[in-house]
Amino acid sequence: FAGTILAAAGIGLFQAIRSRKETSTAEFLLGGRQMTAVPVAMSLTASFMSGITVIGTPAEAYQFGTAFWLFGFSYAIMSAVTAEIFVPLFYRLAITSAYEVRRFKLFQANGGIFSQVLYTGLVLYAPALALNQITGLDLWGVLVATGAVCILYCTLGGLKAVIWTDVLQMVIMLAGFVAVIARGAVLQGGLTKIWEDADQGGRLKTFDFDPDPLKRHTFWTIIVGGSVMWTSIYSINQSQVQRYISCKTQESLYVNMVGLCVTVSLAMLSGLTMYSIYKSCDPLSNGDVSTSDQLLPYLVMDILADYPGIPGLFVAAAYSGTLSTVSSSINALTAVTVEDFILPLYKNLTEKQSSWMNMGLSVFFGALCIGMAGIASLMGSVLQAALSIFGMISGPLLGLYLLGMLFRTSNSIGGLVGMIIGLLLTLWVGIGGQIYPPTDEKTNPLPLTTVGCNITMALLQTANRQNEVVRPPLADSWYSLSYVYLSLLGTLITIVSGLLVSMITGGCKQEKLDSDLFVRTSDLICFRCFSKSKVSDITEKTAADFNMGADNLAFTDHDVTIKADENTEL
Repeated sequence: FAGTILAAAGIGLFQAIRSRKETSTAEFLLGGRQMTAVPVAMSLTASFMSGITVIGTPAEAYQFGTAFWLFGFSYAIMSAVTAEIFVPLFYRLAITSAYEVRRFKLFQANGGIFSQVLYTGLVLYAPALALNQITGLDLWGVLVATGAVCILYCTLGGLKAVIWTDVLQMVIMLAGFVAVIARGAVLQGGLTKIWEDADQGGRLKTFDFDPDPLKRHTFWTIIVGGSVMWTSIYSINQSQVQRYISCKTQESLYVNMVGLCVTVSLAMLSGLTMYSIYKSCDPLSNGDVSTSDQLLPYLVMDILADYPGIPGLFVAAAYSGTLSTVSSSINALTAVTVEDFILPLYKNLTEKQSSWMNMGLSVFFGALCIGMAGIASLMGSVLQAALSIFGMISGPLLGLYLLGMLFRTSNSIGGLVGMIIGLLLTLWVGIGGQIYPPTDEKTNPLPLTTVGCNITMALLQTANRQNEVVRPPLADSWYSLSYVYLSLLGTLITIVSGLLVSMITGGCKQEKLDSDLFVRTSDLICFRCFSKSKVSDITEKTAADFNMGADNLAFTDHDVTIKADENTEL
C-alpha cells in the first residue's frame, strides 16, 4: 500500500520535473491537448472506478446476481453518444471547462463545484471506513496521507501527472480483482465450480425483460436508464470532459469502453467468487460485517491473510480507485474555477501568475476535500443517501446541456426553470426512495443462507424493527422508481419544461446565435465519412476550374477558402 502511495507521488514529481519549462495553463489543466488515447482511456476508467465502486460492485453480484453486467451495453451506447455528439462540440470550441459550452453558462458552475467537493469527500471517506473496520488501518492517518499525496502530484504535475498515476492505479485495481478470483478459484476447485455455485444460487439470471420501471435492475432499466445515466456522467462531468479534450483524437472514449467492460467483468467475477465461498454462511446475515461495503474487504482478510503483501495489494487497489477519483476532482475543480470565475475577471494574468494560481487552487481544493471527508464521517447512515443524491443531479444537468445544444428557441429563463423543476422532481423521488426503500419484490435480492453459522439475534431484532415502519401510499409507486431511471426522468423533465417556459417567455430574442454552440450533422462519424468523399470530389473539380492544386482549397460547412498565390487569377 505504501509502495502505491509513493509511486503515485513519484509520478507527480517526474512529470513536474519533465514539464518544468512548460508552465502554461493549457499544459497544467489539459496536458497541452497532446495526450494519446490509451493512457487517457485508462484514466477515464480509473476515475469512474472509485473506491466505493471497487468495494461495492462485487457486493452487488453477491447479493443481486449478474444483472449489473448488462451495464456493458450502456457503456457502449454512452461511449458512442459522447464521442459523436459532445466531443466534436468540445473540440470545436477548444474549451477547458465543461461549463463554457452552454448558452446558460453559470447556472450550475457553483452547484457543480459544491457537488464535486461533496462527492470527493464521500469517495475519500467511504472506502477508508470499510477498510478501517475490517483491516484495522488507522482511518485518519490513511485519509490524510491519501489526500496529501493527491494534492502533491496534482499541484506539481497537473493533468499529465493525474493521467499517468491513473494508469498505474488502473493496473493495481485489476491486479487486486485478479488476486481475489485466483485465490478463490484455488480454494473452490476452479472457476467452473464457482460458476456452478453461482448458477445454483440463481446469480446467473442476467436477462429480465419485465418493462416495470419500479424494478431495480431489468434489461430495460439498465439499457435505457443506464445509458442516459452514464451519458450524463461522462459527457458533462468536468472530471471526464477534461480528460478526453486533452487527447488528440476521440478514440480514447472507445478504448475506455473496453476498459470499463473488463473492469466490471472482473468485479462481477470477484462477487461470484465471494458467493461461492460464503454460499452456506452469509457474513452480512450472521453479523460478521455491518454493511455490504465490508463484504469484499472481509473476504480478502479471510482468504488472503496468510499471503504477505496480498491483502495490501487489495487495500492498494481500493485506495487506487479513491486516489484516481480524488485527483481527477482536484484537477477538474481547479479548471472550472480558473476558466469560469477567475479568467473572466482577471484577463491579463501572466503565465507565471496563472501557474501559481493553478497550484494554489489545487492545494485549496485538496484540503477542502479532506475536510469534506471529515464531515462525511459524521453522517453515518446518511452517507449512501448523500451519494445517491449526487447521482440525481446529473440528469437535469444533461437536460440543460441538450436544451442549449439542440434547440435554438430555448432561452436562459427556460433553461433555469427547467433545470430547477427537473432537480426538484428527481430529488423528491430519490430522497423518498432513501427514506422508504423499495420492497424486496422490486429490488429482487437473491437468497442467502446462514445454515453453516449462527444468526446474530440483534440483527434479527433490527430487521423486525425495520419491517414495522409505516409506508405512505407513494412509497410503493413513485418512491420505488428504479434509481437508474432518475437521470432519464431529470433529463426529460428539464428539456420539456425548459422548452415550454422558453416559448411562453418569447423564445430566444437574440438575432443571431453562434452556430458553433450547436450540434451539427457533420459531427457524426457517418456524415463525416460521407462528407470527406463529397468534399474530395468538389475539391478536385474546383481546383481544375481554377487551374490550381487541390491543396490550395479548404472547405468548412458553408465556405470555400482558396489560398491564392500572386500568379493566380480569380
